[in-house]
Amino acid sequence: MTGTFYSIFDTAIGDCAVLWRDTGLTGVVLPAAHVAAMHASINARAPSAVESAQTGEIKTVILAIQRLCEGEPQTFADVRLDRSGVDPFANRVYAVLEKTPFGETTTYGEIADALGGRHQSRAVGAALGANPFPIIIPCHRVIGANGKLGGFSAPGGSAAKRRLLEIEGAFRADKLPLFAAANA
Repeated sequence: MTGTFYSIFDTAIGDCAVLWRDTGLTGVVLPAAHVAAMHASINARAPSAVESAQTGEIKTVILAIQRLCEGEPQTFADVRLDRSGVDPFANRVYAVLEKTPFGETTTYGEIADALGGRHQSRAVGAALGANPFPIIIPCHRVIGANGKLGGFSAPGGSAAKRRLLEIEGAFRADKLPLFAAANA
């Protein structure tokens, strides 16, 4: 099987899609306003993609995304991601971000620090905005140093980001800085 394929599937946050080739997953598309917008997003990423049945590895990824969207912790460490079109700096950002567990958050500055310094915070933001694998590479878990949500380039913007964080329980009282310090 050669070429790029996609499958649209239902989740608790709306219809999502995955794109893949034999080399692995090439993208995740979060819910769009309507079916035509979902197809436009898929077409923008892979104009020649063909809809295909969910089998094996793809079915497993879809099930994990669905479970995460229902609030069940998931890990995507075993998912084969085709990162051939991803910028090397972005791959470094994603490698740091992938260590942020379900229900936790990190900041743009913390990721930049891990990569050599806060001066890279804007570049970190740009890399996250270009993330082809939202949910799998959890860019929704990145917030501003001031506790503000920051941007989210997926459809639905910061409201979608907030919803994912709420599903993961990132806003529970024991996770908030005031209470976390008291519980330490």
